[in-house]
Amino acid sequence: MGIHIIADFLGVDPRKIARVEDLRIILDSVVSRSGLHVVSSIFHQFEPHGVSAAYILSESHLSVHTWPEYGYVALDIFTCGSDEPALRAFNLLIEELKPTQVEKKILRRDFHEKNRDSNT
Repeated sequence: MGIHIIADFLGVDPRKIARVEDLRIILDSVVSRSGLHVVSSIFHQFEPHGVSAAYILSESHLSVHTWPEYGYVALDIFTCGSDEPALRAFNLLIEELKPTQVEKKILRRDFHEKNRDSNT
C-alpha cells in the first residue's frame, strides 16, 4: 500500500521554520518537485513563532510541526503507491532545511500483507 516516513530534524535554522510565509515557500517547492499531488493544504501560525502545516495529497498526506526555539521539525509523510515521491520529498526537505541531525523511521503500510499473515 505505501510508505510512512516519520522523522525528527534537529539543528534547523529557526529563521526557516518560525513563520508560515517562509516555510510555505519551502514546502510548496518540495511537494511540487517531489512529484506529489496536492489536494489541499492548511497552515497555522503559532505565536510568538512555530508552524503546523498539513498537505492532503492524492497519495495521502505530508505534515510538519516546528519548534524554532529548539531548531526542531517533526515530519510525517505517508504515501500510497510508489515509494519514490515520498523518499524524494524527504531528501528535498533535508536539502532545504539542512538539519544537523536526522532521526527517521520508515514503516511499510500494507494491510494486504497483514491480512495474509493473520489468515495463516
